[in-house]
Amino acid sequence: MNPTHHRSPARIALRRKAVEALGLMLLLVAVAACGSKAPADKALDELNAGLAASAAGNADVATTHYKACIALDSTNKYCIFNLGVLAQNGSRALEAENDYRLALLLDPDFTPALYNLAILRAGAGGTAEAIALYRHLLQVDPTNASGHFNLGLLLAAAGDVEGGKKELAEGVRLNPALVIPNPLPGPSASPAPNASPTLEPSASPTPSGSPAPSKAPSPSPS
Repeated sequence: MNPTHHRSPARIALRRKAVEALGLMLLLVAVAACGSKAPADKALDELNAGLAASAAGNADVATTHYKACIALDSTNKYCIFNLGVLAQNGSRALEAENDYRLALLLDPDFTPALYNLAILRAGAGGTAEAIALYRHLLQVDPTNASGHFNLGLLLAAAGDVEGGKKELAEGVRLNPALVIPNPLPGPSASPAPNASPTLEPSASPTPSGSPAPSKAPSPSPS
């Protein structure tokens, strides 16, 4: 007679406990897998934490979160851009310029980076590049009033008075709050840099369905 047909109750109980233990382990692994986040989701959490810190005026904490975001997702143009904004607001122009250029490598049509980089280049005497950046910006977003206005200032300062007046007029048409100065000043009158996005971006690699980042209006040149 086959001895396997005569297992003792104790051995049967041990086998059942082993099966139950294995099942519990598999359940715990499944729960852990469901509870873990993908790197892109963790990066989004860091982005939102950075935005909250920026809104509270804590640049150091915001910088830490944005750098953590980039460590998790090096293609997150929003975190890179926001580091540029912090650097620009902190008068670290070269650092800000590098951040904006990196963001534009990821997305050449990223209008906030085009706008802010144009301001930096104009302030550094790079008028020709600043004009090219504003023209690129307006190809992507023809309704950007501050882009038209700043381009008009630069064109006028570069000697293209008629072209400058045309762009200034378009800027005022799009945003009547803008006031054309008389006489026309040089490019140093460009508005302050765009604010950081205040909502979660909808672009990849963030989850689909998230709202697009809001674009804070630029103040009128003084």
